[in-house]
Amino acid sequence: MAYQKLQPARASVVTKSDTVDIPNPGNGQVEGCVLYEGTGGILRVLTAGRDDITFTNVPNGTFLPVQVIRVFASTTNATDIIALW
Repeated sequence: MAYQKLQPARASVVTKSDTVDIPNPGNGQVEGCVLYEGTGGILRVLTAGRDDITFTNVPNGTFLPVQVIRVFASTTNATDIIALW
């Protein structure tokens, strides 16, 4: 498992998709990232371990300390999501 630093070096706005993983802006590869969610709600993700999980009632301004490779468009109503590596 990759080590996730507490102070990220890279960040990218997340485009929600049911089929496309989040590419790392540094190298274009798909790697697990942590998420910042500006506007809360429901957040459905695919983890680096390939688990499809839905987080409900996530408050505004939350960091999600889970290694994520995709944010699903279906089910997710949270917005202003940023991926951090």
